[in-house]
Amino acid sequence: MKRFIFSILVLFTGMNVAVAAGDIEAGKGKVAVCAGCHGANGISASDTYPNLAGQHADYIVKQLKAFKNGTDRSNALMSPMAAGLSEQDMMDIGAYYNSLPRTPVESAAGGDATASSAPAAKYEPDPVAGKSLYELGDASRGIGACIGCHGKDGNSDVLIYPNLAKQHPEYIQKQLHNFKAMENRANYAMNKFAGQMTDEEILDIGAYLADTQALANVKPKKVIAVAITAEVLAGEKKAATCVACHGQGGNKPIADYPRLAGQSAQYLVKQLTEFKSGVRANAVMAGMAAALSEQDMTELAAYFAAQKPLAGNGKGSEVGSKIYYGGKVNHVNQAITACVACHGATGKGMAKAGFPSLANQSAEYITSQLKQFKSGARANDKASMMRNIAMKLSDNDIDELAQFVATLK
Repeated sequence: MKRFIFSILVLFTGMNVAVAAGDIEAGKGKVAVCAGCHGANGISASDTYPNLAGQHADYIVKQLKAFKNGTDRSNALMSPMAAGLSEQDMMDIGAYYNSLPRTPVESAAGGDATASSAPAAKYEPDPVAGKSLYELGDASRGIGACIGCHGKDGNSDVLIYPNLAKQHPEYIQKQLHNFKAMENRANYAMNKFAGQMTDEEILDIGAYLADTQALANVKPKKVIAVAITAEVLAGEKKAATCVACHGQGGNKPIADYPRLAGQSAQYLVKQLTEFKSGVRANAVMAGMAAALSEQDMTELAAYFAAQKPLAGNGKGSEVGSKIYYGGKVNHVNQAITACVACHGATGKGMAKAGFPSLANQSAEYITSQLKQFKSGARANDKASMMRNIAMKLSDNDIDELAQFVATLK
């Protein structure tokens, strides 16, 4: 059929959706100029531009109208493209792209960082976390479940809402960042939802939507996020001087410095207090902490605790795993306590007891701290617990432990 009727009157959230009709063959003759960015078959070769193949025609018409009027969506390239299109042109183009088969996106999340405004840090996107946020949302932050509008597995049943499955993850991320920043995309619900998402969550959603079928049988888990409090926001402003060593968000991958992202706030306050007092000796940090008030420390700690850490760089170690979970008896018959007792099965620590998270740290940093505890150069552990354990470890034990601990996340 040349004539493709692609929309009926739909009642959704109290609004009527207009009936639209387009001619597939006519649309095919009108998309030559579109192919440069969106591909001859509606599958873009560039992650900067969206795939249009199989997209809802109503959604395409809606977006072309928005580009043309410039009120709800602004784009220096698309606005002049849409300016000369009649409503029938838009319907024909929508019908044509809707008729094309969607094919899987071969690239996973990542790609060229310049194609989106996603963070430059090498965070490894988690598609399972993306699916969880997509299907369940997070009511505590006012993030609605994407599935309500965009459908199960990213296949929308509502014609004015786009299919998201098999889309370039970079394009998804770019648009979510635009909604978050309220730049070029004006939609009350999307501005609100994206505005509460972290940069890492945006990457996770992009990774999930790149291949939703790969996780079809994976059950989503409730999203648990750290609340963005006034202290976190204040701490973000004060953390500017920390960036040089610890990186944006406390995630700089320099072996000599610890990752602060995701560390418990109580532990961070303790360390800053002890750097300032000299209980923990460090020439650089003593100077940094000298001018900090208790409130400064509280706010900085809240900010870093709220950040999502990147993965560590450990290669893994069976010997290290055995020591971590079971302890050992060393060559002089001294018992070495299992690390799991204080730092937990996944290395997340016990914040209320004052035991830090070890997960996501670098092997080099873990090694340096164990050696400092062993030599006594670091002596701010409660009741000498770490010194008493580290002094019983051989250098090889330390190396193996560090390689294992740096795999925890």
